[in-house]
Amino acid sequence: MSAPEVTVEVHLANGLPSFTLVGLPEAEVKEARERVRAALQNCKFDFPARRITVNMAPADLPKESARFDLPIALGILAASGQIPAQMLEKFEFVGELSLSGELRPISGSLAMTLAVSKTTAERQPRGFVVPMDNADEAALVGGIRIFPARDLREVVSHLESIAGNVQAAPIREHFAQVRLSPPAYPDLFDVKGQSAAKRALEIAAVGGHSVLMVGPPGTGKTMLAQRFPGLLPPMSVDEALESAAVLSLVGKFAPQRWATRVFRAPHHSSSAPALVGGGANAAPGEVSLAHYGVLFLDELPEFDRRALEVMREPLETGRITIARAARHVDYPARFQLIAAMNPCPCGYHGHPSISCRCTPEMVSRYQDRISGPLLDRIDMRIELAALNPDELTALPDGEVTRYAALRVGLARSLALERQGKPNDELVSSEIERVCRPEGAVKQLLHAASSRLGWSARAYHRVLKVARTIADLDASGVIESKHVAEAIQYRRSLRDN
Repeated sequence: MSAPEVTVEVHLANGLPSFTLVGLPEAEVKEARERVRAALQNCKFDFPARRITVNMAPADLPKESARFDLPIALGILAASGQIPAQMLEKFEFVGELSLSGELRPISGSLAMTLAVSKTTAERQPRGFVVPMDNADEAALVGGIRIFPARDLREVVSHLESIAGNVQAAPIREHFAQVRLSPPAYPDLFDVKGQSAAKRALEIAAVGGHSVLMVGPPGTGKTMLAQRFPGLLPPMSVDEALESAAVLSLVGKFAPQRWATRVFRAPHHSSSAPALVGGGANAAPGEVSLAHYGVLFLDELPEFDRRALEVMREPLETGRITIARAARHVDYPARFQLIAAMNPCPCGYHGHPSISCRCTPEMVSRYQDRISGPLLDRIDMRIELAALNPDELTALPDGEVTRYAALRVGLARSLALERQGKPNDELVSSEIERVCRPEGAVKQLLHAASSRLGWSARAYHRVLKVARTIADLDASGVIESKHVAEAIQYRRSLRDN
């Protein structure tokens, strides 16, 4: 995500012809020797029959992917006097070369453009030369001039043009084509009944709280989760850029999805590295790909327990650090967790018309697959009751998402004006100032805490949920009814 700058240096020396890459290149970077050699020759440039040394600085930073092909080729052309070397300082270059010299798209172009934009205040602004297929993505970052190229010849012609060679054609600057229509999300109108669950999701959307939905199969848990992104406020430009930059690292960002809240729903067979990131070449996991979006974990007890436990830290901090022997990688992970589960192995514990075949011990073992520390970090736990066919057909259509989203936006604006962040991101000192209970409210909260055996974290999380409920009521103070409702969302799984 930080995209540190890499400087490519080329030295030509006398001796037997050779081509050496130094600076901790990984396998795909080392293969650039053959791609660059073929691309230069097929584009009718001279490949110097000399001792070529290419250094990629800083030397202690591992280099990966084929994005260095274009700067290596340009470095060789500049060192051999075939292009004006002084023009290279005006641009950043990135791109993979085909054997014919065409530029192929690379991953991470948006993250790199963000990094370039942050250095423009420290030095003379530079243009960014990227492959044509990466142009729309890179141009989403403001303040950077983007020059898309189809092949190596176009890049060389552009450099010769700005150097004063009028016979060469420059590359036209590219501007972002950002969608003006709002994102399209599934609508709550499709969900009948479950008014209590809809109310809880509305509260969660205002405060950024995590939610666990418990109920028999077919009660609408997945439908509600899929419609939750539509309740969230529109993304700011900074949020949209950060979300898109993470997706760009793994090649999953599409410009037409600009400013759309991500909805990630990994299968319950996912491993711990798949959820939080890692692997031989550290890559972002689901918690990072859902940055400023929604991470939906269906059938929560079916996930491997070790995989779920690694999510505890990012739920608290909003970041994940992947540590390996050779490197440390830090990714943002400010996602909103929506989880769903059945109350027992057969799924029908507490169902009004279908008898449950599970013994109390089986129910207990099933629910114990979710550890106490993880449950302690989930703010709200709600039960969804099964609806029989008569009730389902008699119920009116649900409320459309835009009305609920309007209430969410108004309540979220109150929190932002008061503290500059959603309620779920409040730290202990801010909780004491913003959510301090008084009088009967304090007594009610302390009585519930003593009776239910809450931890200090659970106590603070209930306070933050109560503050969110008060914001929905446009109340400046937390009242007893707000705390009472927040307590109901904190009940144990054993109560379901």
